[in-house]
Amino acid sequence: MIIVTGAAGFIGSCLIDKLNQENFNFIIAVDDFSNPRKAPNLASKRIQERVDREVFFDWLDQNYHEVEFIFHIGARTDTTEFDRQIFEHLNVEYSKQIWHRCIQYQIPLVYASSAATYGLGELGYDDNESLIPQLKPLNPYGDSKNEFDNWALEQERKPFFWAGLKFFNVYGPNEYHKDRMASVIFHAYRQICQSGHMKLFRSHNPDFADGEQMRDFVYVKDVVDVCSFLMHHRRNSGIYNLGSGKARTFRDLAVNTFRALGLEPQIDFVDTPADIRDKYQYYTQANMAKIRSIGYERPFTSLEDGITDYVTNYLKADKYL
Repeated sequence: MIIVTGAAGFIGSCLIDKLNQENFNFIIAVDDFSNPRKAPNLASKRIQERVDREVFFDWLDQNYHEVEFIFHIGARTDTTEFDRQIFEHLNVEYSKQIWHRCIQYQIPLVYASSAATYGLGELGYDDNESLIPQLKPLNPYGDSKNEFDNWALEQERKPFFWAGLKFFNVYGPNEYHKDRMASVIFHAYRQICQSGHMKLFRSHNPDFADGEQMRDFVYVKDVVDVCSFLMHHRRNSGIYNLGSGKARTFRDLAVNTFRALGLEPQIDFVDTPADIRDKYQYYTQANMAKIRSIGYERPFTSLEDGITDYVTNYLKADKYL
C-alpha cells in the first residue's frame, strides 16, 4: 500500500500514473476532492481508496500496518496567497503530523519542498542542508516550505528513511486546473493559441536582456522518476534539489512552444508589474550533484523535448497523463 497526498493535483496524479506503470495499484489517494476540475486527473488511475485529507490521520491510525510508503505531495502552493494561517495548517502542521506518524509506524517518507525556499538566490541554489536556516523566501508559501525543512532537520527522531524534494519550475500534463499557478509553458500555449502572440516580461535588470531571464524548468515525468527512485533506494535521507540542472531563458521557452505548434515566434514584451518587480527572480538553476551522488543516473528531459511532448501529446489533444 502506497499513500499519495495531493493525489488529485498536478504532480500527485502524475506520480500515481508512474506507480501504476510500475504495477503498484494498491494506492491510497489523499486530497480534498471537492474541486471537480481535478477529477480527470485521476479518472484513468488504478486507486484502492480515496481518503479526504481532513480524516486522513484517523484513517492512517487504523490502517498503518498495511502502509509501505508515503509520498506527501499535497500542499497549498499559491504563491500569491498571503494568509499565513492557511500555510501553517496545510503546509507545516499537517506535514509535522505525517512526519510523527512515519516515525511511530516505521513508514518511509518523501515530501514536497520547493525551490521557492531559495528566495532571490542570494546563497545560490545548492541543496546544502547547512545553508537552509539562512534562506530568505519571498512569500508565505516559500516561508512555509522552508519552515518545515528546518523543522525536519532539527528533529532528533526521524523516519528511518525520508527525503524532502525542492521542486523547481515543474511543467507538464495534468495542470489544467491550476489557473494562474499553472506553468509558463501552459500559459504560453493558451496565449499563442488565442492570439498568435506570446507576452514576456521586459527585463528591469541591466544584466539581463528582455526575455533572457532564466529558470530551471523540469518536466513532471522526470520529477516522478526521481520519486520512484527514492522509494526503491530508501537510503541517504535528506533534502534534495529537483530541477533539470540547466537554466533556460523565457525566450527559449516561447520559441519552443511556437515551434511545437508549427508557428513562427511572435513575442511581445510588457513591463514586469511594479508590485512584484523587486521580488522577481532573474535566474534559478538547481545544483543536481547531490541526487546524482546517491546513484540517480537518468538524464533529465531537455526543454525542447519536454515542450514538444507536452504540447503535442497532451495540450493539443486535451489529454491527461
